[in-house]
Amino acid sequence: MIGCSHHDAAVEFRERVAFSGNQIDSALNEFRRRYPKGELVLLSTCNRTELYTTTDEEFELDREAVVRFLAEQHQLPTDEVVEQMIYRSGNDAVEHLFTVASSLDSMVIGESQILSQVKQAYDLACQSGSAGPLTHAVFQAANHAAKRVQTETEIHRRRVSVPSVAVGEVVPEVFDSLVGKRVLICGAGEMGEETLRYLIQAGADDIVVLNRSLERAKTLADAFSIRYAPWETLLEQVVQADLLVGTTAATEPILTYEQYDKLRPQRRDRVLLVLDLAVPRDFDPALDDFPNLYLYQIDDLQAACQRNRHEREKEWPKAQRIITEETQRLLVDLNHRATGPVIKRLREHAQQIKRDELERLLPKLRALGGEPAMQKEIEKSLDRLINKLLHPPLSSLKEDAAEGHQKGLVKALRELFRLGD
Repeated sequence: MIGCSHHDAAVEFRERVAFSGNQIDSALNEFRRRYPKGELVLLSTCNRTELYTTTDEEFELDREAVVRFLAEQHQLPTDEVVEQMIYRSGNDAVEHLFTVASSLDSMVIGESQILSQVKQAYDLACQSGSAGPLTHAVFQAANHAAKRVQTETEIHRRRVSVPSVAVGEVVPEVFDSLVGKRVLICGAGEMGEETLRYLIQAGADDIVVLNRSLERAKTLADAFSIRYAPWETLLEQVVQADLLVGTTAATEPILTYEQYDKLRPQRRDRVLLVLDLAVPRDFDPALDDFPNLYLYQIDDLQAACQRNRHEREKEWPKAQRIITEETQRLLVDLNHRATGPVIKRLREHAQQIKRDELERLLPKLRALGGEPAMQKEIEKSLDRLINKLLHPPLSSLKEDAAEGHQKGLVKALRELFRLGD
């Protein structure tokens, strides 16, 4: 795994390496063209961008190659990307994915959206053909691990997401009630819809949704019996708004300092709360300089998210044990799968030697008057000899597989007996 998240990279960098849906499709197709034997699943959310890959020196796909690939996708200097990325491999990469899918690594622990995002990332990789045997096994196991955490712990009870923290904890700091307040939601995607649900639960009764696709805005508005307006009326709507929420996938700010400065006199110093839940950011950070305007970005929610983490601390050890169990279960399974072909080829190799020797020996026995029963006993003796000779190395091989191939016996057996790949 190569990537960054809210734990280790500022929002300014995360928004530069974030992928939109179309960009993910393009990146997966380009990766498959460049590394036809490699595998890639690309996870890109508001808080993280992570590439899960297989590596192999034979076709020049290693950590450095993946970093260069990521940098090229966003036309960034490779050195800058290298400095900001976190790297995990083997057991650590598997355990990290399981932790992410189970929402134990999220800004808001227990939020429900991340598992569907992990599934979507895997589905896109399957559709593009960039997923393969290893990523199939790992991502399917990640889904199983996450489901266990959901059902066997209390971490996901009363699920809390970034929108719910914003509406449930930030809004009350500014407004006593949302009743009678004009709420303007920019963006009609999943984040916008989720935020809308929490706003309605909080009592908002005057909501307008804007989206670049008017049809999509209308569909969302009709589903919740609220109003919608054309995207071109954004500035007019901001004049009327008390609460402004940004959840779009825009690559540039939809409201700049200069734009707001021009319309501010029309607002007559009314308070405006701005919740920027998008990456890249929807609103110019300089907006926070205006009096009576309170701007909260995703990173500003960290303190509230931390409180949620503390509330769930008692369940954390139980969830972590599940992650560890499922990680070990998968690794043992993968390691045993790796030994299977070697064991099969080694047995076939021994059997071929036996057949060759019997073909040489049996004609001589017949010439000496050997009985068929004697021939069968010789064949049985050779089989027992093979089994006795192979038992110690194969037992050691299975034990090494259970321990993660730490001794490298698979490779050693391939080379010693020239079994090939």
